[in-house]
Amino acid sequence: DEFISSPPRKTVRFGGTLTDILLKYEKGETTDFELLKHQLSDPDIKDAQIINWLHEFRASVAYLTKELDQLVSILLKLPWLRRSREVVEEYLGFLGNLVSAQTVHLRPCLRMIVLQFIPPRITIREDDVAISDSDDDENLSENFDTCHRALQTVARYVPSTPQFLMPILVENFPFINKSERTLECYVHNLLRVTVYLPALRLQILELIIEKLLKLDVSTPQQEIEDAEEAANNSGSEEKSTEEGLFDMEEDEERKGSKAVSSGSERMAHPLAERLDILMTILFSYIKDVCHVNGKLDINNTKDLYRDLVSVFDKLILPTHASCHVQYFMFYICSFKLGLAEAFLDHLWKKLHDPNNPSVIRQTAGSYIGSFLSRAKFIPVVTVKACLDLLVNWMHKYIDNQDRGANAYCDVALHGPFYSTCQAVFYTLIFRHKQLLDGNLRKGLSYLQSLNFERIVMCQLNPLKICIPSVVNLFAAITRKYQLVFCYTIIERNNRQSIPVVRSGTGGDLVQTCTNPLDSFFPFDPYILKRSKKTIEPFYQFWEELSAEDLENLKKPIKRGTSEDEDDDFLKGETPQNDGVVGIAPNSYELNTRSPVSSLGSPPDRYVPYPP
Repeated sequence: DEFISSPPRKTVRFGGTLTDILLKYEKGETTDFELLKHQLSDPDIKDAQIINWLHEFRASVAYLTKELDQLVSILLKLPWLRRSREVVEEYLGFLGNLVSAQTVHLRPCLRMIVLQFIPPRITIREDDVAISDSDDDENLSENFDTCHRALQTVARYVPSTPQFLMPILVENFPFINKSERTLECYVHNLLRVTVYLPALRLQILELIIEKLLKLDVSTPQQEIEDAEEAANNSGSEEKSTEEGLFDMEEDEERKGSKAVSSGSERMAHPLAERLDILMTILFSYIKDVCHVNGKLDINNTKDLYRDLVSVFDKLILPTHASCHVQYFMFYICSFKLGLAEAFLDHLWKKLHDPNNPSVIRQTAGSYIGSFLSRAKFIPVVTVKACLDLLVNWMHKYIDNQDRGANAYCDVALHGPFYSTCQAVFYTLIFRHKQLLDGNLRKGLSYLQSLNFERIVMCQLNPLKICIPSVVNLFAAITRKYQLVFCYTIIERNNRQSIPVVRSGTGGDLVQTCTNPLDSFFPFDPYILKRSKKTIEPFYQFWEELSAEDLENLKKPIKRGTSEDEDDDFLKGETPQNDGVVGIAPNSYELNTRSPVSSLGSPPDRYVPYPP
């Protein structure tokens, strides 16, 4: 009512209203029109002048002309966020009138708003060198709030806004080498959009996780650890050069300061630093959506879980050896056991469905094994249920193959079977103490019912295909509890994998592949410093074997048992090997082993057959 009843306002020094200026332009008098364009483009234009012009534009937008279109394009480039509150409110009203009367301007308006999702760039001169950086001013948060108000205003007037907005969000996503602050602000604002435009949540999550995956696969775990080690070494070297030779009285103080610096949350690897910040934002978003007033909201959690599983299937599952991004599923499953069980059931359906590609089925097996082993929130009863399901499927698979022509060791033919075997072996390594805890007799009876002996002794020979570190620890544990004796098969497999020397005069060894499955454990230790604080409370780290445990694993069993007599040819000729079973270990260590500094990974340990 105030707008309708208010009289037309006079403008600037050249006088006249917007209507007068446009009428003059139609008659060929272009001076006032050009002056108006210049004034609107002037960064020093006064707030009062902007308000006057916006007020007139709101009354004229229904009558779109070519000349008015030029002025609208100039107004959309106006830095209105840094103006007074009166200008901001008038500008929001102008946007609402514009998109409701002339939807042809919808895309330019949306693009203008989305470009404000990142801090503006400013140029700083240092020693005659121009340095461009993000302007992280104190009003940035308030500016972002205003941007979202503007976007909600546009969406309220134009219901089809989401379908036009999504391509613009994709188009303007910053490159992964942009500054951490730029990426952080953009991702944060994208996630805010999902709150008031829920129809876009799945697409926005796909967009963000796709970009996170690019960061993740660009920063292998070994590179991150090498960068951290180099940073720690350079820091200690700088300290040592600054320290005097006789400053022994300050040793304790230096130790304390060194601990503080080594505990810094900043990652040494630049891409890892970006990934760490963005993963922290994603975890915070998941928590905020799923919790209302500090309590878990089941309906919100289920809806978000469905979206995340969809993204997982589309992006994560087909991606090989990502290190960190997949933990968003780990985190949301920690909220409620039902979600974890639903995720395991989803992976199981992927694994045993023969219509899925073999590589997807193998990856699903890796996720099942790693998830069962690493998730603290999964109780033993769920682990047993999953083991029953997997082992029964393995026995049925062996039944079907033993009667066919493909009953021989071949990764190409039986990849999902070997992946399932490795998942079961890996789970047993991590969970065997819990499975036997409380009632040893009952626990042993359960493990014996799984009939590992038949799996290990079958013609498909899974011990030859699985990763050596998993095979060695599985063999040691099953031998300790008299479940199955694996060493004769391991040694026989080793002799079939003897390395070949390239020339008679010496040279490099031609290594046989020690990871035929090209498998990985997707929930290996999480090493990003900030975001790992979210994961650690729910994460099961590998407990290093004590000296007593090692001795127990090495205790010989009674001679003369059927396991010792399985292969008379090997009796008394088993070679002694104190290293990794099989060939020289460097191929395995470089490609498949969890890095030494990754706390929580099982070591590549071989418990030798006792003489």
